[in-house]
Amino acid sequence: MNFELTEERQMLQDSLRRFLRDRYDTATRNKILESDSGLSEAIWSELAELGVIGALFTEEQGGFGGKGFDITTVFEELGRAGVVEPFMETAVLAGGLIADLGNEEQQGHVEEIISGALQLAFAHGEPTSRYDLFRVSTTATVKSDAVVLSGRKAVVLNAEAADMLVVSARESGDVADEDGISLFLVPKDAKGLTVQGYALLAGGRAAEVTLDDVTLPASARLGAAGKAAHAIEARIAAANVAQVSETLGAMETATRLTKDYLGTRKQFGRPIGTFQALAHRMSDMLIEMEQARSAVINAAGNLESDRKVREKHVSAAKNLMGRTGRLIAEDSIQMHGGIAMTQEYELAHIAKRIVMADHRFGDTDHHLERFIAFSAA
Repeated sequence: MNFELTEERQMLQDSLRRFLRDRYDTATRNKILESDSGLSEAIWSELAELGVIGALFTEEQGGFGGKGFDITTVFEELGRAGVVEPFMETAVLAGGLIADLGNEEQQGHVEEIISGALQLAFAHGEPTSRYDLFRVSTTATVKSDAVVLSGRKAVVLNAEAADMLVVSARESGDVADEDGISLFLVPKDAKGLTVQGYALLAGGRAAEVTLDDVTLPASARLGAAGKAAHAIEARIAAANVAQVSETLGAMETATRLTKDYLGTRKQFGRPIGTFQALAHRMSDMLIEMEQARSAVINAAGNLESDRKVREKHVSAAKNLMGRTGRLIAEDSIQMHGGIAMTQEYELAHIAKRIVMADHRFGDTDHHLERFIAFSAA
């Protein structure tokens, strides 16, 4: 496995890092977090023009990347800067499912996504599903040439700003069966669709989504009826690679801020970083960081492998990142002291992002169980 970035990925990384360094500081992010939408349309459009969204789609889909290492290149930089705009929701999840399953007409949305003109949300998780990807109780009932959706979706990120939602619903089978799950494109103004939004602790916004007899044409279905489960699982695997990459970038920022602070904060006439106890803790953080980086590289390199190999490596990375992330976040805050809890200081947001990332798409315990199951299969 080649760990070095290609020339194209290196150029993308350099351009994205330079842009975010110049345009995305703590004050800018705090202003975005206080807004009603939870994102900056101007920055979203500028990043789209820079090619960030296009890097998350393959050439066949209209982009120029779409592989595991393209995802890590983009999301590590987004995590390093603490970007709250919904690249994962619009491009990796909802947009990726349209690109994977859509017919020729539906594929036309991909061009709009890449240009930054279309915002999407993936409405899949439900109040009782927890981390079980196949537990879907929202129903899709075929009536003549239409489909009627009824049910509830929980913590749907970017739902308020989305022009369209990709919604999972069950057309057949029991509530936890893999077979029987379909995906549908639901416009935000669909009759019977209710979106109740709220701010998230780690930035951005989510919503509880209610579908009360939402009637759609049969052409709104993505792919074959009842056969979306494994496409969803593959996209969640890609989203997990994006999540661990974003967390890795956030951890790099946390360690950099901590190292700088230890070198400037003085007690007894010398920097506190020269005290042996703190120096050892900083060394432990850097060692854990390198182990985490290896796990991210391994997950990205196996994203296009068969299901068993892919899921095993993704769960291994997610489990390790959850444990390492908590260590980095807690030690960074403890070595900073009270300033680390100040919203005007960069670490306050970054540490929250690191800790909360463990709870998205499955926490450490969930992915340990999955790793064991796929290793034994």
